[in-house]
Amino acid sequence: MRDFFINSLEKLIAVIIVVAAIAVVIGSLSAMVTQGFLAGLLMLVLGALYVLVMGGMMYLFLGIYHNTKRTAEALERQG
Repeated sequence: MRDFFINSLEKLIAVIIVVAAIAVVIGSLSAMVTQGFLAGLLMLVLGALYVLVMGGMMYLFLGIYHNTKRTAEALERQG
């Protein structure tokens, strides 16, 4: 059951990243129309950086979980 939730979380993170990237693009295009090209470009660059960092951190946390699980399994096999 725990594996189901972890796998579901991985899929949910992928969906969240895609939706956030789409939102950044739409928001930056909207800002380009209403606020000017440079404001939209700045929003696109900073928004993309934000999505990249947040997505990387979420996948990093899942990677830590998987490494901890593998380490615990290896220690059980040793002892």
